[in-house]
Amino acid sequence: MTRTSAALGSLGWLLLAPGTVCGLVPLLITGWDRPGDQAAWLDVLGWSLVLPGAAVLGHAFVAFAWHGRGTPAPSAPTEQLVVEGAYRFVRNPMYLAVFALLLGQALLFASGGLLVYLVVVGITTDVFVRGYEEPTLRETFGPAYEEFSAEVPRWMPRRTPWRGASRVTPRGAAGRRRGGPAGAAEHG
Repeated sequence: MTRTSAALGSLGWLLLAPGTVCGLVPLLITGWDRPGDQAAWLDVLGWSLVLPGAAVLGHAFVAFAWHGRGTPAPSAPTEQLVVEGAYRFVRNPMYLAVFALLLGQALLFASGGLLVYLVVVGITTDVFVRGYEEPTLRETFGPAYEEFSAEVPRWMPRRTPWRGASRVTPRGAAGRRRGGPAGAAEHG
């Protein structure tokens, strides 16, 4: 996949998936109606989660297109395991960015409903990552993913960046070598 195609696909997926999870659903829950008497420190804390969350989410999507030559969408996965940038600190920066965006909005809109939604999204994401995404990545990228997952935590970022290989096994090579199908690339 060309980087241009990957960038366009990633943009489409960004609008569809995180756009729905972090935009449409919070709008439906809160109406984006902010309380007028909210403490200023809650606004500061909310924005301190929303702004970096949006930046990390954007970075992760760019990393998929630029380094992985693919998208986060399972229908157009990356050709390379993405282990650049934020992925050197944590395996799922995209999901963590989504959680930060949701928590920040829950604070900004003083919404218990958004907090409950965040818990549901978090549990669902963890089940998906452990049950589908990680096994698929192991099958697809083989030893490269094994090394990556042994060194880079799933949810709690490392203090220092992982210094492993920046370019690893192409998508499907490990799975085909062992007789398995090519699978999805790193999604979160």
